[in-house]
Amino acid sequence: MRSLPARRLAAVALTAAASVVALAGPASAHVTVNPGAAAQGGYTAVDFRVPNESDTAGTVKLEVNLPLDHPLASVRTLPLPGWTAAVEKAKLDKPIKVHGNDVTEAVSKITWTADAGTKIAPGQFQEFRVSLGPLPTDTDNLVFKTLQTYDNGDIARWIDETKDGQPEPAKPAPVLKLTKAAEGDGHGVTASPAAGAHGGSSDQAAAAGDAKSSDSTARTLGVVGIVVGVIGTAVGVLGLRRKSGNTAS
Repeated sequence: MRSLPARRLAAVALTAAASVVALAGPASAHVTVNPGAAAQGGYTAVDFRVPNESDTAGTVKLEVNLPLDHPLASVRTLPLPGWTAAVEKAKLDKPIKVHGNDVTEAVSKITWTADAGTKIAPGQFQEFRVSLGPLPTDTDNLVFKTLQTYDNGDIARWIDETKDGQPEPAKPAPVLKLTKAAEGDGHGVTASPAAGAHGGSSDQAAAAGDAKSSDSTARTLGVVGIVVGVIGTAVGVLGLRRKSGNTAS
């Protein structure tokens, strides 16, 4: 049997590798909270980053549910041209103390609806900015279950919680990690409610950046490993075919 030319075999290997890289990319296209970490007990400003995952439909509504088991007394949205934000509140089963006052209700959901002619088109993303606080001190994360509605009626439900030691679910809910406040910072304030896009301490910005960098590095190394494996397999097949050809002659 005549073996494939080395150049053709190499081309096949590279095509397979490129396909692996293309498939690996969309896995990271989740609705996320940015920055992904903030200090307990303080205030912060975050963006809910929403990528459009459809090739044919546009995103026209976003519903972010806030956890009432760890209520947030102060929630404010930043106006976003082309979108209307509606804030819903709910009564708390147990009042919480904020600056010495009893708070009996908290924001339970924020819904952004696109105005006529506005949408997140295929290949685009949008950021929805919110200030939050005071952040709870009795948990290390806040989970924001989110619904993303497309103009064809499809709904992406970003509501699955990631469990330690288990693979990431297909539709993970956005999570804000909460860290201990810096020593000497009695309030753990990372940003005032009127802060900018990513207000917060430099330490927390660095921590969020490190976490994002580590995640990107892990994904890249995984893809590289698969690519190397594909190329190695192709080279091995070429060697076997050459050996077989020499034996036959």
